[in-house]
Amino acid sequence: MTGDRLFISLYTDEDVTHRLAPLLRERGYGAVSSAEMSNNRFSDSEHLDFAAGRGWTILTYNARDFYKLDNLWHETGREHAGIVVSRQFRLDETGELVRQVCNLFEAVSAAEIWNTIRHLQGYR
Repeated sequence: MTGDRLFISLYTDEDVTHRLAPLLRERGYGAVSSAEMSNNRFSDSEHLDFAAGRGWTILTYNARDFYKLDNLWHETGREHAGIVVSRQFRLDETGELVRQVCNLFEAVSAAEIWNTIRHLQGYR
């Protein structure tokens, strides 16, 4: 699979509020949460495997572990559909989280994010 799709499809791990994915879908974006997929007990590696296998970009608050995973994947020649790391948002900040993710969707194509890590706060 290559990063030849135009639009990012987002998968959120269990640290990100399960409310985000439906709010993004209401706005016409492709998004699904780990809770919706019953993956809340997955390890970080399993989350990345799951998302990559579907060509989905993953959003996580766990930058440290996902930077390590990204390095490991690059060292072993594996590719993923992108990793987006973010500071942790409180539930009362969900509107700001939605806004930043929408800004990311508008600024970056699926091909551009392929096999890279982006910081969500770069899309304020």
